[in-house]
Amino acid sequence: RTRPINSCGCLIYDRTLLTATDPRSTALDRQIAETRLQIAESTADTDRWLNQLRADIAPIKAAQAANSARAEADVMAEKQGLTFVAFVERQERWAMVHASDKRELSEKELLNFRYANIVIRAAEPDGTECYVAVEVSYTANGRDTERAQRNAQLLTRFTGRRADPVVASLRIDDRIRAAVDSGEVAWYQLHPQTFEVE
Repeated sequence: RTRPINSCGCLIYDRTLLTATDPRSTALDRQIAETRLQIAESTADTDRWLNQLRADIAPIKAAQAANSARAEADVMAEKQGLTFVAFVERQERWAMVHASDKRELSEKELLNFRYANIVIRAAEPDGTECYVAVEVSYTANGRDTERAQRNAQLLTRFTGRRADPVVASLRIDDRIRAAVDSGEVAWYQLHPQTFEVE
């Protein structure tokens, strides 16, 4: 039987014929399939490990960002044209809730207010008391923006005072840049050095 030759002058082998007549080809195919399966399993294991690592690191990054933001609260207030007075801690926030009309507010809204990342009591240039509601993230996103805005609204509702929403982060998600540019929420950019371990 004459074997076909391609344009390069090389013999063209019939794969099905080779498989049927050479057991080594079947063994090679089996080995290739097993290797591919092992690679796929190894890749899946690596992906699971990386996802778990990200999940483990996320709270550490969040805590570092929160600590950095608290350390720069006076500068944050100054950026809003205000003077830092004090932090409003959770117990005081909860007292605000109980002393106010909280009808039409969901439990989730009230808990988010209680556990807001940072609430600053500040003063306007004429001495009038006001507040800054801050949500802190490594990368600020829409969730942070919405919480800061809602907490600022609740502060005004509970106190009758001005309250500015601020997101503090190393960077921001591009999807909230329009809100920052329009002034709906202020962005305080944390300095990269604040995340360095001394």
